[in-house]
Amino acid sequence: MASATKSLKSTENNLANATYQLELLTQNKLEQFNESLKRCGEFPLKPSSLEIMQINVGKMCNQVCDHCHVDAGPDRKEIMNKATMLDCLNALDSCDTFTTIDLTGGAPEMNPNFKWLVTELTKRGKEVIVRSNLTILLANEQYKNYPQFFAENNVHVIASLPCYTAENTDKQRGDGVFSKSIDAIKILNELGYGKENTGLKLDFVFNPGGASLPGNQMNLETDYKRILGEQFGIVFNQLYTITNMPISRFLNYLVALGKHEEYLELLVNAFNPDAVKNVMCKNTLSVSWNGDLFDCDFNQMLELPVASNNKTIKEFNATVLHERNIVVNQHCYGCTAGAGSSCQGALS
Repeated sequence: MASATKSLKSTENNLANATYQLELLTQNKLEQFNESLKRCGEFPLKPSSLEIMQINVGKMCNQVCDHCHVDAGPDRKEIMNKATMLDCLNALDSCDTFTTIDLTGGAPEMNPNFKWLVTELTKRGKEVIVRSNLTILLANEQYKNYPQFFAENNVHVIASLPCYTAENTDKQRGDGVFSKSIDAIKILNELGYGKENTGLKLDFVFNPGGASLPGNQMNLETDYKRILGEQFGIVFNQLYTITNMPISRFLNYLVALGKHEEYLELLVNAFNPDAVKNVMCKNTLSVSWNGDLFDCDFNQMLELPVASNNKTIKEFNATVLHERNIVVNQHCYGCTAGAGSSCQGALS
């Protein structure tokens, strides 16, 4: 009994020490990032405009992906209600600089008011982006008419497809996901998505399977189009490369492998001043499922709210939010490494 107690205490001490070391490392990297911003004349980081409102309509998802920074899954209960959606619409009505609404999750399609929100946004003439995991479109009868709904509302579909091979995709996103994704893409293609002169945009998202930076976006897009075209007759518009952020599940993966510090050093050493000029937090406002405001989707998951007295969408004030300083932390090296990374892909 005494031996078991001693072993348990030793494990607790090791975990506490690891947590402490992680906090120290995080603080050091934050200070280092601020110095990087100062050297390229971007400190403090400020917004340039309010063009994109990214709305997380809920963390519920039919998948549990290894790299997911939202920590989404079937067991998550956080869902945006209609009242908060109305607050988002009111904010949009008060600020005409927003041109694009980026709907995320989880699987955003699982929100019970999803179609209503898309319809209201379409009425307002906004470009509507839906970040789909594709497999939700085949999950059950409830979602099978969603591709047609997307087409009728000219929704821009950005779909996660981390590789053009089944092996690599399934390893990251679950067994059978690649095959289901291909089936969903074929349905979208039949409706005109990804084809010339239809106006129906279908883009894919690539992210590395491990602790490395994405390859060249243009070269990867060429490979995707060639291989998916030859093997499955699939077409699409663009490929976006996105760097894995050292937060949530991917952070747990790094810590478990003892590669957290190594990965951060990789990001730090690849810092690109040109990418800083175009980081998405400069023109994007992120709204959480409960209406709280953040500078980006990653800050949202880390619960780092906007540096403003107006911290919810109900309190939206364009002037105040445009004057704020953007909240940064060590994970921001992920957006500024190499060619840069944003929800719209590489930055430079």
